[in-house]
Amino acid sequence: MSEQTFVVVGANSAGGTAAATLRTEGFDGRIVLVGAEPHLPYERPPLSKEYLRGEVPRDRAFLRPKGWWEENGVEVLLATTATRVDVEAKTVHLDTGDAVAFDKALIATGGRNRRLSVPGVELEGVHSLRTFEDADALREEARSGRHAVVIGSGFIGCEVSASLRQLGVEVDVVDPGKAPLLRVLGPEIAAVYDAIHRDHGVRFHFEERVAALRGSNGRVEAVQTQSGLELGCDFVVVGVGIRPVTDAVDGSGLDLTNGVAVDATLRTSNPDVYAAGDVANHDHPLFGRRMRVEHWDNALRMGVAAAQSMLGTGGAFEHPHWFWSDQYDTNLQYVGFATEWDELVIRGSLRDRRFVAFYVKDGLVRGVAGMDRGRDVRRAMGIVAAARPVDPVALRDEDVDLKQLAASLTAASS
Repeated sequence: MSEQTFVVVGANSAGGTAAATLRTEGFDGRIVLVGAEPHLPYERPPLSKEYLRGEVPRDRAFLRPKGWWEENGVEVLLATTATRVDVEAKTVHLDTGDAVAFDKALIATGGRNRRLSVPGVELEGVHSLRTFEDADALREEARSGRHAVVIGSGFIGCEVSASLRQLGVEVDVVDPGKAPLLRVLGPEIAAVYDAIHRDHGVRFHFEERVAALRGSNGRVEAVQTQSGLELGCDFVVVGVGIRPVTDAVDGSGLDLTNGVAVDATLRTSNPDVYAAGDVANHDHPLFGRRMRVEHWDNALRMGVAAAQSMLGTGGAFEHPHWFWSDQYDTNLQYVGFATEWDELVIRGSLRDRRFVAFYVKDGLVRGVAGMDRGRDVRRAMGIVAAARPVDPVALRDEDVDLKQLAASLTAASS
């Protein structure tokens, strides 16, 4: 392999992990890691939590120590954008005017924040959160006694709202839905989060859509909704999701349906091009469907799996997906991928805010969410992976060990 060149487009969690894995698992050829940001690969979860609140330094977020990349012979091109990946000519064109020929390439370009299409979005004081610079700018705004409007009540919106309240900022949240985190967690658990945030002073405005951002002297001063509600503020945070970044492979001939489509092994329709992380629309063998997952753990695991596939040592990527969210002193962990369910089975107590919830579809547990019961969620991972019918009575029963239950289901499926 010493004469080969592997190019990784995207120096983020997925791309950085893939490049590191290529080297640690024996690839001794040339590795080129191309990153649009000026930073070495880092993890984004702290940006809405500890880093935003000033509790941890920037260095804690980096995937590898600064010197690791050079010591291991990985060429890192920072502040450099891949403008076009020519999959037929096997060349990555850069905004510097240079081009890098490759034998195999990984597309790990991640996502970019969705923008609001309303008047006033260009006003000063309107923020989004994706990078170190975004978090730094937001932290400068987040002084005790100031007032923020957060647009969106998904995970980023909720985590930022929690951090802002912990910093003493007054917070109003505007969202077109009926409850926070409703789409992912369902109405029962969304109601728990609604109560938690209200207990901490967050004011929710649901079933409201933003019509415009108002201001004077170039600075935002209020958010106006379509119903006529006007919320005065010192700054705004927009958290309405991300879009996969596929610019570099537009027109390449690859399938770009909701990201870059890949098979179970993370290979695209071109046998020498792979994709991983937020941009990858993965044909998941466990869930029997395509999915594009925007989680930190998935990015890291996909990075490893993609590198192994590029080396010819990998197999199908079957991880059932896991993520977490810290809001105030509450920890949520989730494993699986449930977009619909027939029954929500609860172990523990929603009222006490300490529970494990099982999302059951056609008798199979497709997702598990736990509030302050992370150990139980991790022990239930095997239940999701087994993809076997399970008795809801056993799921509810605190005396039934989830790890043993998972083992019995796995044995039954083998």
